[in-house]
Amino acid sequence: MADFGATGAGFPAGERAIGPVPGPEAEATGEEGGGRPGRPRIVVGVSGSLGSLAALHRAVAEARRTDAEVLAVHCWTPPGGEIGYRHCPCPPLLGVCREAADARLRQALDEAFGGGHTGVRLRCRAVRGETGQALVRSADRPGDLLVLGAGSRGALARVLRPSVTAYCVRHATCPVLTVPRPALQRELEALERRHLTLVRPLGPVGGAGR
Repeated sequence: MADFGATGAGFPAGERAIGPVPGPEAEATGEEGGGRPGRPRIVVGVSGSLGSLAALHRAVAEARRTDAEVLAVHCWTPPGGEIGYRHCPCPPLLGVCREAADARLRQALDEAFGGGHTGVRLRCRAVRGETGQALVRSADRPGDLLVLGAGSRGALARVLRPSVTAYCVRHATCPVLTVPRPALQRELEALERRHLTLVRPLGPVGGAGR
C-alpha cells in the first residue's frame, strides 16, 4: 500500500491521508480510516483535466463554507479494462498502473493548489474501477455531496464513452453538483476544432498523376 507522504504539495501532516473505499474493486493508498465521524464530506472526482481541477476548487470552496472535509478520488482501470485484465492478468503491470494513478492524483493536487494550503481537511484516494461506479461507491455516507466537472460531450464522445455525470446522477445516493467547464478549457477546445477544420489533405506534389 503506497503512501503519498504526510506533507506533499505543502499540505500539513495528515491532511492528505488516504483511506479505504468500500467494495471489492477498491484500491486505496495511505493511512487507514476515514474522516471525523459526523463531519460533512464532499467527494470530488479528479482526473487531472481542467474541468476536474475546477471541480476540485469548487469542492474546497464548499468545504470552507460548510466546514466539511474533502475526499478527492482518482479512478483508474488496467489497460484493456477489467474484462481484458481478467482474460490476461499481469500483477506487475497492475502495480505499475496503481503507482501511475497515485502519481496522477498527486500531480493534479499540485497543479490545482500550487503547493499551497487549502484551508480544509483534504484526503485523497486512488480507486480501481470504472469512474462512475467508483465515485458512487465513494460517496456513500448520509449527507455526502458529490462534485463533478462537466466534460466536453460531443456526439462522438457520447457514443464512445457514456457520461460519467449522467451515471452518477442516476445512481448516487447523495446530491450531485456539476461544475461547468472553465473558460480556458472551452477556449482550448474551440482552438482545436478550428485547427481540425483548417487542416486539409495535401494534393498531388510536382504534378504527379498527370
